[in-house]
Amino acid sequence: MLFEAGRHEILSGDSWNPAVAVNAIRSIVADCENHLRGEAFWARHPLDADGSPSACDKTLYLGAAGVLWAMWHLARQGVVELRVEPGEIIGRAYDDYLTAPDTGEVAPSYYLGEVGILLILWRLTGDAAAAERLRRLIRENIPNPTNEALWAAPGTMVGALHMLEWTGDDRWRELFLENVEQLWKTWQPSPYADCHLWTQDLYGSVVQLLGAGHGFAGNVYPLLRGAGLLPAERRETLYRRCVSTLTVTALREADCVNWPPGVGPSRPGRTQVLMQWCHGAPGIVTATADFPRAWSAEMDDLFLQAGAATWSAGPLAKGYGLCHGTAGNGYAFLKLYRRTGDAIWLERARAFAMHALGQRERMRQEYGIGRYNLWTGDAGLAVYLHQCLTGADGMPGLDLL
Repeated sequence: MLFEAGRHEILSGDSWNPAVAVNAIRSIVADCENHLRGEAFWARHPLDADGSPSACDKTLYLGAAGVLWAMWHLARQGVVELRVEPGEIIGRAYDDYLTAPDTGEVAPSYYLGEVGILLILWRLTGDAAAAERLRRLIRENIPNPTNEALWAAPGTMVGALHMLEWTGDDRWRELFLENVEQLWKTWQPSPYADCHLWTQDLYGSVVQLLGAGHGFAGNVYPLLRGAGLLPAERRETLYRRCVSTLTVTALREADCVNWPPGVGPSRPGRTQVLMQWCHGAPGIVTATADFPRAWSAEMDDLFLQAGAATWSAGPLAKGYGLCHGTAGNGYAFLKLYRRTGDAIWLERARAFAMHALGQRERMRQEYGIGRYNLWTGDAGLAVYLHQCLTGADGMPGLDLL
């Protein structure tokens, strides 16, 4: 069994309509502007209320930084006109994070901490002090024992890659390569599968995970993205290990493939086979999409089989967001469209987009409020809709900043 049917919905079948997509983007951004509450930013959605001690969220994943970036990005693309200036607000969000961190303590995390907010602060303002603190935090986070993208070096080193691309400053290249050394020395043969994996010390459990959120795929993402900075021999080893790990751990059924959350001992209550970005085939595809085309016929087949499995499962019932929702799964189709040029994948991404719009409307009617964040809510959906319009494939806040 490659997915749990109860976690998915029947595709709505609504035809792709560019005008509907543009209007939805503008409606989402206007709603974000209308519900911006000054120093309190945006209200936390009931589905995102996890006992956080902070009155509001500020991070890239779940808070103000992600929403402000999405608004800024969509304005730069010319699809919306803003009444507020995100660059004038992001500094307040950062200051508020330091005073009242979302998770109860200041953490360097890319997704849920200071590094992600600082990266958006620099992107929107070019603040020199933000760049200096960002460099220090990325270096200090290198030995983080969680060994995964949400909290540790595989996430924060993505900040170094972005800064290198934006500035061309060779210090960011050196910092990225320092992080590579940490990933390489902790990437060891697994006692549970015939491949190399990282071990995560995560939330009280010691595990070996595979997904884009906490495991193998999330860790190889920055290595693949920055492969051109690696020595040729190490780059070849990276590619071989990707093929080996994904082949050995794959779950297969007909022409479809998925991956379990991990191998060996699992976190308590986390044994399900999932089909979403954070765990499962969609995240595997988006995280490894920079793997070179035609380098491995086996890898090329895995990409197509993972896409087929994602389509077969259908939209996620949990919602429309990026991390564990319909838009996040749709990004696998956009990646495959870029890799193959086959228009069927763009059609499927757009079909998921129309379904996600229906999910958003139903959720808004149920809760009476928008979901104001990038990775589980409306801002991420707005960027996904724009990507479906243009055929681009960058995951917001990760590939695309």
